[in-house]
Amino acid sequence: MKTRGVHLQYSFEATDQRGAVLHNPLFDLLSAVREHGSIQHAAKALGASYRHVWGALKRWEETLGEPLLTWVQGQPARLTPFADRLLWAETRARTRLTPHIEALRAELERVLDEALDGDQHVLPILASHDLALPLLRDRASSAERLHIELRFAGSVDALTALAQGRCLVAGFHVPPLPAGSPVFAKVMKPLLQPGVHKLIGCVRRMQGLMVAPGNPLGLRGLADISGSTARFVNRQPGSGTRLLLDHLVDEAGIEAGSIRGWNDAPEDSHVAVAAAVASGQADVGPGLAAAARQFGLDFVPLVEEDYFLVCLKDALDHPAVLKLRETLASRAWHDTLSTLPGYAPWHGGEVLSLTQALPWWHFRVAKHPQAAG
Repeated sequence: MKTRGVHLQYSFEATDQRGAVLHNPLFDLLSAVREHGSIQHAAKALGASYRHVWGALKRWEETLGEPLLTWVQGQPARLTPFADRLLWAETRARTRLTPHIEALRAELERVLDEALDGDQHVLPILASHDLALPLLRDRASSAERLHIELRFAGSVDALTALAQGRCLVAGFHVPPLPAGSPVFAKVMKPLLQPGVHKLIGCVRRMQGLMVAPGNPLGLRGLADISGSTARFVNRQPGSGTRLLLDHLVDEAGIEAGSIRGWNDAPEDSHVAVAAAVASGQADVGPGLAAAARQFGLDFVPLVEEDYFLVCLKDALDHPAVLKLRETLASRAWHDTLSTLPGYAPWHGGEVLSLTQALPWWHFRVAKHPQAAG
């Protein structure tokens, strides 16, 4: 038996439509044959030729693998029992789904209107996981008519997507490290180029350890976890938080393998780590103060870090990027941030150079003065 499936599609037309009327040529044809009793009369009612209707019926029979008409010489053409059941079932389904079809039609009409509205802008952002960005998306939508298509990925994946043209803006985070960091420099430096990329200030946030209420194991830092029985849940390689942890253990001279669970199954977001600790699957994990609060956990601060948005230099004048910067600089956005523990505004909407915002990078700008950030 041939595999058969249902394919739905819609179209944009010059004329408007009201209600949930749907047309399908097969059911229009079957209804016409049942009503008029012959292919010839059905063809006339549909404004088509006898040959066209005949050929269409044969194609539908081949597709469905069932006969649709009963032919008896001297008698009107009749639908087969299969065709009758099919027509009845489609009518019943169409009637039952009418409210949903109308809602879909109205929503698609709204989408078309928004697309035609020159004041509405769309901005694709691929960013390292953050709890403030969904609030930024909501604020931009209501205040600036800016629709942010927000997707989360690791910092490395986000910057790679920007380089490949898969987003207009990327988000990543790093701590201010004036003394330098071989861990961050090795991973980040190849992905960002002074003079090519521009940073946009976003927020400053606190990273730390999320532990059970009351911190029953008395954990105050990574050194307390090293060599202990505490079960640690890590973040995925390539995420900004994982890079931060790699930097911190390297700076403290801690052997990562001495932390129980360091190389086990990682989580891909702050809330996933918080959920693992809250459910008792782990004793401690890295994350944000806001994520700890959300799951009723205690929080041990470790380091402040800066969350940047970044785009290509020539995208700074893009209307959607300009609206994004306006949102980040607004008083309303600063008030929204105040509701998130561990967050604070930080150069919101300002254009920052790589060499100034990331002084630990140690770019050799003297050799290439034309590439000033």
